Parts: sequence; structure tokens; C-alpha cells
Amino acid sequence: MFRYIKGTIEMKLASSVVVECGGVGFEMTVPQNSRLYLAHEGSEVTVFTYMSVREDDISLFGFDDEDGLLLFEKLITVNGIGAKAAMAILSAMPASDVKRAIVFEDADMLTRANGIGKKTAQRIVLELKDKLKDLSIADGEPLPAEVQTHTGEKQQAADALMALGYSRTEAQTALVGAEDGLSVEDYIKIALKNM
Repeated sequence: MFRYIKGTIEMKLASSVVVECGGVGFEMTVPQNSRLYLAHEGSEVTVFTYMSVREDDISLFGFDDEDGLLLFEKLITVNGIGAKAAMAILSAMPASDVKRAIVFEDADMLTRANGIGKKTAQRIVLELKDKLKDLSIADGEPLPAEVQTHTGEKQQAADALMALGYSRTEAQTALVGAEDGLSVEDYIKIALKNM
């Protein structure tokens, strides 16, 4: 119903902000790492919103950019993920990290969010990985095509890095841009330099 609200921040509460627009104060739940918390009271802001209407509750969820809103809308399509769980994920890490975790199938990274267990994180990855491959990761940066198709030595190097304790996201990202045809050892050296 409301795509965004432009107004001034009147109050900052524990997990929400109140934005005044046209004499009405809209309280909206926002991710805990949102830039809206850094804005001073009285600052002009544009908040992208999602309105949740349930039998016993009407709630507004706010995001400081449209990217966060779009990711939130994708997350709540996953079976068993409601607005509260989606907000917990977006509070635990930036939207770009959530996208990387899903696209690179790094379910462990998603478990950093409160209330998100291993099985739930795996379900999120399974249901959204194909839907997010075409989206940008951050600042308009498209997902590199080679990250989606690591094979052979590159994949063995990524697997070795994960065995050393790096996440799948860290391992895959560190190998972006490495030339083809190198040995596993060379890929590991390149990846370690890029971390």
C-alpha cells in the first residue's frame, strides 16, 4: 500500500523509528543496523516500506533503501519465514551479505541471525538462490558470472579454503578475477592474498 514515506524522524525506539509525514507519525520496525538509526531526530528521510496486515495486527516495516525492501519481500516468500525472521536476518548483516550468502549457498552465514537455525537457513538458500542470481550484490555490482560456475581447480581451492574455516562466501569471492588454468595451490595462494 505504501511504497515509501518521506518525512522527518521524530523518535527512535528500540527496534523502530517514528517518521512524521503530513502531521501523522508512522511507527515502523527497521533493521537494527539501519542507517535510519544514525540519522538525527528532525532529519528528512525517505523510508521504503512494507505494510503487513494480519488478522490481529497491522505493522509497517521500513528500510533505508529499496534494495533492503526488495530483499525483505523475497525473504518472506520462503515457507516458515515471517516478517520478524526476515527482519532478524537483515538486522544481523547488510543486505549485500545476505544476498551473497544465499547465492553462494552459505547457509551458516544466515544462522548468525537470531532465531534462524541451520534447517531454516538451508531452506532460504534452496528457495531463493535462483531468484537472486540476477540481482546486484551491492552498489549496483552484478554477480560475477564466474562465481556461479566455479569448476575444477577453482572449486577444489574453494573447498580447501572452506575446510580451513573460511565461509563459502569468503572462499568464492576471494577467487573472483583469478585467471583460468592455474593449479589448486595457486588458486589458494591468490585467494589468501585477496582475503
